[in-house]
Amino acid sequence: MTIRLDILGSVCHSGHGRYNSETHTRLEEPQSEERGLGEAQMGRSFENRKHSMAKTAGQKTKIYSKYGKQLYVVAKNGVPDPEGNPALRLLIDKAKKDQVPAHVIEKAIEKAKGAGGEDYSSARYEGFGPGSCTLIVDCLTDNNNRTITDVRNCFTKTNSKLGNPGTVAHMYDHLAVFSFKGENEDEVLEAMLTAEVDIDDVNSNEGQITIFTPVNEFYKAKQAFGEAFPDVTLEVDEITFVPQAYTEISADDVPVFEKLINMLNDCEDVQEIYHNAKLPQ
Repeated sequence: MTIRLDILGSVCHSGHGRYNSETHTRLEEPQSEERGLGEAQMGRSFENRKHSMAKTAGQKTKIYSKYGKQLYVVAKNGVPDPEGNPALRLLIDKAKKDQVPAHVIEKAIEKAKGAGGEDYSSARYEGFGPGSCTLIVDCLTDNNNRTITDVRNCFTKTNSKLGNPGTVAHMYDHLAVFSFKGENEDEVLEAMLTAEVDIDDVNSNEGQITIFTPVNEFYKAKQAFGEAFPDVTLEVDEITFVPQAYTEISADDVPVFEKLINMLNDCEDVQEIYHNAKLPQ
């Protein structure tokens, strides 16, 4: 389970609007302390989220079940052929990175080709966790009553607060994110702008470059990156919710925060967990 791109002759307006696509130059702008913290911790936030997932997902069957459900829904709602369904192709690549066996992937796609089958719907829950951090929990469910009960129970038992739709989503940007090892962010920016990819932001931190683009530029950006840097492996390539600012939680809050994440990961219908917690070093 996992707990998180119109550019010619114009300034990119999405997100932080920091690049001029005509001159291919960076637009320097004042950085608030809060924004600076967010950028500095972006790579780390992905590490924390991935680490929590790997540590708390437990049984491999849990991960297989999650991908089986996602693959089924994406194939059922589109074309059950990765060549004609980019979203399915992306999900298959992601599943393979998480070492999901080929037979699990094939079974889900074959199931989607048949008539009838389960009827899953998306459900999103938002709230506040320990230390006033925020969370977004995405689910796929065939029983909404069961799902909301399970998710509410996780929040209640960790003294957290489940909010109404929109409670915290406005504190996140829905973006495509690509992260890889590298140092020359200007070279990466030049390549993306040359390919006419709309860039929201690019930053470099401790040998890791991260590119942020609008969601609808995901496939274009990924293709452009592959053509410009064929020998570089993308460690992260996903569409996710990126916090606009991070919340430091105290050492005392960490055990409860981890309990909340563990409980959510154990919920049958939970697919993705996004949060803005910055854990103590």
